[in-house]
Amino acid sequence: MEAEYEKPLPGVTNLNRPYWEGLARHEFRLPHCHGCGHVWYPPAPWCPRCHSRDTGWAALSGRGRVNSWTVVHVTGLRGFRGDVPYNVAEVTLDEGPRLITNLVDIEPGSIRVGLPVEIVYDDVAEELTLARFRPLAAGQ
Repeated sequence: MEAEYEKPLPGVTNLNRPYWEGLARHEFRLPHCHGCGHVWYPPAPWCPRCHSRDTGWAALSGRGRVNSWTVVHVTGLRGFRGDVPYNVAEVTLDEGPRLITNLVDIEPGSIRVGLPVEIVYDDVAEELTLARFRPLAAGQ
C-alpha cells in the first residue's frame, strides 16, 4: 500500500480545477485569453492584461528557464523533513507565466539562473499530480 502523502495539499477551487485536472492527465494547461493571447498564472476569472472574460485553457510546452531558487536545509514542516536539502525554484515558462516549483534530477550546486528546464509530472497521490521541472538534456 502506498504511503499517505504528508505534505500540504493544494486548495482546489472552481478557478484552478482545470489546472489540477490537467496535471492528473499529464497535460500542462494554463488560462489564456482568446482576445489578446495572454497566458497567466494563477488562474483568474478574466484576462489580467486586457480584462476580457473570453478566456480558456491552453496546452503549454512545459518548458522554461530558472529565474530564481533557494535551497532549504532546515524545515519545521513534518512532511518535508525527509527531503532536506530540497530546492524551491521560480521557473519562467516559455509562454511567459512564472511558477513556483521544485527542480528534480539536479544537485543544488548545479542550479543556475537561465537553466533550461522541462516539466515532469509527479503523481504524489492517487488524486494529486504536481508539476516539477528537470534540466533539459543537451541539444533539446
